Amino acid sequence: MTGVRGLAHANIRAPEAVIQRLRRFYIDVVGLREGPRPAFRSHGHWLYAGETDVLHLTVAAPGDAAPAPTGHFNHLAFACTDLAAARARMDAAGLAYEIDEVPELGQVQLFLTDPCGLDIELNFSR
Repeated sequence: MTGVRGLAHANIRAPEAVIQRLRRFYIDVVGLREGPRPAFRSHGHWLYAGETDVLHLTVAAPGDAAPAPTGHFNHLAFACTDLAAARARMDAAGLAYEIDEVPELGQVQLFLTDPCGLDIELNFSR
């Protein structure tokens, strides 16, 4: 048994221009905030949900910019608050999204796609 306590973070590695688009998307649309990042040799940004770094955006080194094969990886999901504000941000950005209600979980889900084509699920408890 490994003693896993939870998911630490997800990481996206891409060229600088892509990382900057992703950074704006995850801050302005999804609602994460940029926070402290150790002084690694690589460059990038750590995005936080509350006090936890949940998404690391890493600038790919020259020659290392090809997307990695993700296999069957499907989406990232975030537990969120303030459904009305999230929808307002997406509407203001002109982003398409789908809405689903899950009565058994008391949840509303928004589904959208980030600038790299990764599917994103935002979950709001009622």
